[in-house]
Amino acid sequence: MSMMDGYYELVSLRHAALGLLSQEPGSGYDLLKRFKLSMDNVWPATQSQLYGELNKLAAAGLIKASDTGPRGRKEYAITDAGIAELNRWITSPQEDPPIRNAALLRVFLLGHLPPGQARKYLESLLSLAEEEHAHYQQIRDAYDWSDDDDSFFARAVLEQGLRWTRHEIDWATWVIEGLDRRGAHGND
Repeated sequence: MSMMDGYYELVSLRHAALGLLSQEPGSGYDLLKRFKLSMDNVWPATQSQLYGELNKLAAAGLIKASDTGPRGRKEYAITDAGIAELNRWITSPQEDPPIRNAALLRVFLLGHLPPGQARKYLESLLSLAEEEHAHYQQIRDAYDWSDDDDSFFARAVLEQGLRWTRHEIDWATWVIEGLDRRGAHGND
């Protein structure tokens, strides 16, 4: 589980699917594989979520489905209306929902716990951030990044994840050290 899962309102699955289909048409199965390789750290999707969204996109005329493609699968392609919607959404950041961070809300309320429990929670945040940072480093090191636009922007998103998790590690360490300096952690 990513430290950001459930903490942030990120992007809609609808627009993520349109974005992938704007790069290359494919079946629902192909699209799910591409999600796992590219967007899973930003917006994880299950098979049922993705197929449900593909049906909604097709009904709205934003994508079209062919009869069948290779292996008897329906092939999806973005329509002109889908491209227009994707472009509208990308250039409309004012529509983003407010950011809510459940982890910070919990930290804000840690004074209600015995100090030892508060420290354990902070240590779990630190551990999670370290695991996520290592995961992003593995992704960075596993790819031979090309110089095309899609690769550049994918790498930019990955870099944001690396910087964010580095910040989370530094911050959690700072809070734990502050708690220790206060002599507040006990055996709770």
